[in-house]
Amino acid sequence: MKIYYHKELNSTQIYLKKELKDKKLKPPVAVVSDIQTAGIGSRDNIWFGLDGNLFLSFSLYLKDLPTDLKLESASIYFSYILKELLSEYGSSVWLKWPNDFYIGDLKIGGMITNLIDDKLICGVGLNLVASPKEFTSLDIDIKRDDLLHNYFIKIDKRVPWKQIFSNYKLEFHKNQKYFVNSDNVKISLKDATLCSDGSIISNGKRIYSLR
Repeated sequence: MKIYYHKELNSTQIYLKKELKDKKLKPPVAVVSDIQTAGIGSRDNIWFGLDGNLFLSFSLYLKDLPTDLKLESASIYFSYILKELLSEYGSSVWLKWPNDFYIGDLKIGGMITNLIDDKLICGVGLNLVASPKEFTSLDIDIKRDDLLHNYFIKIDKRVPWKQIFSNYKLEFHKNQKYFVNSDNVKISLKDATLCSDGSIISNGKRIYSLR
């Protein structure tokens, strides 16, 4: 994974999309910024970028993804790999369906995924050292570059989706008191059933992650 570092970007996601479209960069590639002024969060919300946190976007060719990974499961897949790595360092972080990182009851970050032709783009925002009001930051000390290095090593292993899903399924119960938004409707995860493709069924309706 080739990593390009920047002092400041409006959004690593927007920047990487443009570079890929203009054929200035090609996968596997990652873009990291020290500061992000207009990051993209879930449902096109702004993800506030405080100095010292992680602002990352990376891209892979679809052909290089695990053969059993469906695109609708990609956000869970790459989020959970990062969650597992943080846990190995001693963090109590957990993954709220489908791609939000939490410490206790407070969000510390999230991931969004997009497609450009035959390429997948993943954008990650994670509060490593500081957080806006109503959020929190990571509960361990870790150097950003060490985290990136080890994260991409794990991604390169192309662990099957089946294995990642099995691990995530054991922790899905932590979602019970939370909600998700689907088509601008707030849906409780209390009685949701997690399906093998990463979707959930709530009140008879199947919901996929579209982020």
